[in-house]
Parts: sequence; structure tokens; C-alpha cells
Amino acid sequence: MRVLRKTIYIPIAAALMTCATAYGSWANDELVTLASDAKNWAMPTGDYANTRHSKLNQINKDNVKNLQVKWTFSTGVLRGHEGGPLVIGDVMYVHTPFPNIVYALDLNNDGKILWKYEPRQDPNVIPIMCCDTVNRGVAYGDGKIILNQADTMVTALDAKTGKVVWSIKNGEATDGSKGESGTHAPIVIKDKVIVGISGGEFGVRGWVAAYNLKDGSLAWKAYSMGPDSDTLLDPEKTTHLGKPVGKDSGTSTWEGEQWKQGGGATWGWYAYDPKLNLVYYGSGNPSTWNPVQRPGDNRWSMTIFARDADTGVAKWVYQMTPHDEWDYDGVNEMILVDGMDVNGAKHDVLVHFDRNGFAYTMDRATGELLVAKKYDPKVNWATEVNMDPSSDQYGRPQVVSQYSTQQNGEDVNSTGICPAALGTKDQQPATYSPKTGLFYVPTNHVCMDYEPYRVSYTAGQPYVGATVAMYPAPDSHGGMGNFIAWDAAKGEIVWSKPELFSVWSGALSTDGDVVFYGTLEGYIKAVDHDGNELYKFKTPSGIIGNINTFEHNGKQYIAVLSGVGGWAGIGLAGGLLNPENAAAWHGAVDQGREQGDESASVGTAGLGAVGGYAGLAEYTALGGQLTVFGLPD
Repeated sequence: MRVLRKTIYIPIAAALMTCATAYGSWANDELVTLASDAKNWAMPTGDYANTRHSKLNQINKDNVKNLQVKWTFSTGVLRGHEGGPLVIGDVMYVHTPFPNIVYALDLNNDGKILWKYEPRQDPNVIPIMCCDTVNRGVAYGDGKIILNQADTMVTALDAKTGKVVWSIKNGEATDGSKGESGTHAPIVIKDKVIVGISGGEFGVRGWVAAYNLKDGSLAWKAYSMGPDSDTLLDPEKTTHLGKPVGKDSGTSTWEGEQWKQGGGATWGWYAYDPKLNLVYYGSGNPSTWNPVQRPGDNRWSMTIFARDADTGVAKWVYQMTPHDEWDYDGVNEMILVDGMDVNGAKHDVLVHFDRNGFAYTMDRATGELLVAKKYDPKVNWATEVNMDPSSDQYGRPQVVSQYSTQQNGEDVNSTGICPAALGTKDQQPATYSPKTGLFYVPTNHVCMDYEPYRVSYTAGQPYVGATVAMYPAPDSHGGMGNFIAWDAAKGEIVWSKPELFSVWSGALSTDGDVVFYGTLEGYIKAVDHDGNELYKFKTPSGIIGNINTFEHNGKQYIAVLSGVGGWAGIGLAGGLLNPENAAAWHGAVDQGREQGDESASVGTAGLGAVGGYAGLAEYTALGGQLTVFGLPD
């Protein structure tokens, strides 16, 4: 009987593997085909390379001035609207912030609602969402719309009917009691859905999980820190700047068991290289914000990961900001470009604009660091990133003592640090144009004062430990943002267009030689490749969404969600400009620490953003609307 069972088992297992492989190939082929057709916008960032570039050219630099509003759609939600809609064939899929409604709109019938899905979620999730109740979009794969809900449930909906196909719990709890939340857009790779987690301000140990697209079962899970069995780092084969990471590198750079509340959340954007079968993403800040409480490099927070999409095992890692002292999360998008000429050699690269103010160009197969340069000249917390492979400082930013919150110590206010905690750029994604070879980047031009203080950890409670105040970069144009063109091969700004507030929207480039972006006041703007403004239109609320384009019935359209909020707009979205609300926020976050008079309390609420962006209330108000633009008929 034992022989018989073994004989039967082997062909059954082989058949199951063949079936799974065929399913994975088919699911991926469908999505790749849809995304390769410029008429669709089938992935949250347009393609696996995160270029946010479209080959559509009907709207071009000569006629973009004629754009008109074609139709609008109210989402019914008044919080920050990040991300953007998907367009697949004749259907547009629109998402909202909490409560994470998903709408399917019929493009053949004036945006008629084909179906609406609104998940039931515990409202206790709302207060543990650090920087507004945002959601950055849904994903598509195998006839399913994948929603990463605020309560950490990952739900697959039938794209035609909106009915739930499967729903799984990504976090440990769905009631906010562990401080975990879901904010980012999932990515579908072959037969898997890859999802991360938010909650670094609550001591959540970050992870990335891959779920099988067919039924939601777990395929693999990899933490940002912890023993090798948790991080899926091979001590001998996984490299950091070309050298093996060594045994348990995710615990050895922490004091005791602090890694268990280590942060390193994974709420940003994900890229994928099909040839290398590697998925790329970044991890966020170590917990707490008080660096004095967590000695060591705190690996692998603030890190770029390159993981095998099938197994989750990391091929290489690179920590950009060891022992972070400023909350410079490393989660921003990785943009993949083939054949870039860097220092006289061709490389298939990964380009990353980090919150720390440095733009990195790396060989994405090996993790070799090729370029690391400031993309805002006001960045002052570090002089440079050491580029000498023979140095023990190789790859590390050279910190300026004056701006080191670690060296200055607890209960000391370090002033004039640039950039602010929200970075020279936060999650708002840049775009790459293959026509120019340049990156077009929405940026923040903001500095801060930062005072760390001691805090204690309680699961589900804020674990921040710093008071922050933000303001426009001094001795500059007076505004809080720039929209720039960047040469990633040279590490140079080509041009910079100043803006009154941070540019918090995702940019879009097209073959029509136009680049689009949105502003916090609510303008959608179009510029040419030299940065000259060609068009602008003010939408009903501030834009923190990502601009997309699609074609329907032979006509090209531009779509954007407006609805002020996010970290920069939290004063409006969270009502924190009201002194009573600001005081209540501090009461929940600061563990009893006094925050000064009413003005100081408002100014430092929202992790420092409320005071810095208080003037935004003079230009826009809450809203939630999709606006679709097109050329005159």
C-alpha cells in the first residue's frame, strides 16, 4: 500500500504543479496584454516598470491648451483621494479613501454605475491611520479587482459583478487594535497578489505578503526585520552593496528584541522585472521616531528590497538611511529603465527618489549603487552619499552633526533640517519619458524642526516620540514645492518649476510630449518637456491623486481624482486646524507630553504638517471627485 500511494502521489503532485504553472502564466499574460495596450490603464502605475508613461499622443503639446471637462463623478467621500482609477476596456474602476468604496463605471453610458462595493469595516481603524484615511488604488488580475482595505482585509471582487470572490486578513487584527492598516495599491504578478502593511507609527513590524490570486491563500511572507527565517534573507547569497548580508542581519543591528516593534512598514509602490523575476519595493521608518531609543543601523528599515516573486527570497537589499533620525521612509516608487548609460556603461537600472532627498540610480540585477545625488539643493542633513567601494562608509549618507537628532539628543529641538519628515518627495509617484530619457518628479520643498522624546510601546497605541514643525525651505522662492526634470544618469536637475505648495500628485508623461501633474490647491497642469506651462484647470478640491490617461471610442482622455488630504492636507482632512481637535490629536499621540500653547499645538499636530500647510485652507476645501478631460468634439 505504501508503494501504491507513493506511485499515485507523484503524478498527482506533478499535475497540480503543471496546472498551477499554467494558471499563473495565463493570469499574467492577460494582465500584461491589457497593460501593453495604451488604451487601457490596467495597473495602478500604468506598467510593471512604474514609468507612468503612456504611448497615447492624440492630446499633445500643441492642442493640450484646448482640453475641456468631459464628465465628472462624485465619490461621496470627503477625505484625501490618493491613487487613480483603472481603465480596462469599457469600464473604469474608481476607489475611495475609507470606507474604501469601489465603483465600476460604464464608459459607454456616461459613467453609469455598473456596480458599487462598500466593505464593512470597524471605524476604530480610522484613528490609527497615520496620515489620513487614504487608499492608493485597486489592482486587476484574472477577472478580479483586488482591494487592499484599511482594516487590512484583502478582497478580490468579480470585475463584472462586484461580488466578493475571496477575502483574507492580511493583518493580525481588523479592528485597529494592533495599529495595522492597509493604504497602498496591491500589485498582481503572475498568479500572485503582493500586499504590504502600514503602521510604522504604531510599532508595527513591516512585511510583504504574496497571496495566490486564485483563492487568496498565502504563498509567502517576508518581514522587514527579524531573523532570516522571517526576512527571507539568505545570509550568504543575499547581498548588500555586493557583500553577503550575513546571519540574522535583521536582528543583529537592533538592541535586544526591539526589532519586534521595528517598523519598516511597506506602504509604497511596487515594481516588477519579468526577466529577472524580481519585485522591488522599499521599507519605511524604524519605530520609534526617537533615534536615541533604538541604537544600531536598524536593518532592514529604510531599505530597497529585490525579492524573487515566486519565493520571496531577497536577492539584494540596500539600506539608504541607516539608523534613521528624521522619518525618511524609503517606500517611494522604484522606476525601472533598460539600457541607461551611466558612467560609460549600459545598465538596466532602478531609479528611486527617496524621502531623504537623494535620488538613487542602481543596477537592478546586482544592487550596485551607480548614482546618489540630491534632487533638491536645500537638502542639508547629509553632505553626500559615500560612493567609494573601498570605504567602510560606502553607500552611507554622511550626516551633518548640526542636523543629527541622535547626536543632539532627546528633548533637544534640532532646527532647520531639510527636508522635513515628509521628505523631498513622499509617495506621490514620478514619471519617466522614454522620449526624453528624463524623469519628471513632484517634490516637496519643506524643512523642519525635530525634537525627539522618550516613549513606551503598547500594541495599537501611537509609538512616535518626536515633535515636528514644518515650514517652506528658507532662502528660496517661498513656496513649498517644485516640479522638476531629473537626469538619473548624471544625477542632475535639468529644470525646476516652483509651486506654492508641495506637488503631492502622481505625474504622467505621454507620447504627445506633454507632462501632467496636480497641485494641492486643486490645479491640474500640463507642461512641455522644458517645463513651460501649457494648460491648467482648477478642480473642486486639492489634488493628491495620480493623473492617468486612456482611450475610449477613438478619443484620448485624462483622468484625475481630486480631494485634498494626505499627510500634507491632514489639517483640512482631519479637522486639525481646529485647536480642540489638534489638542485631542496630541492627547492621543504624545503620551502625556506637553506641547505648548494653542498655536504650537496646532502647528505641530498631524506629525508637523498642520502648521506647515495651514495656508492651504485659503485655496481649497474638502471634496471627492473624479474629473475626466478631453479635446473638443
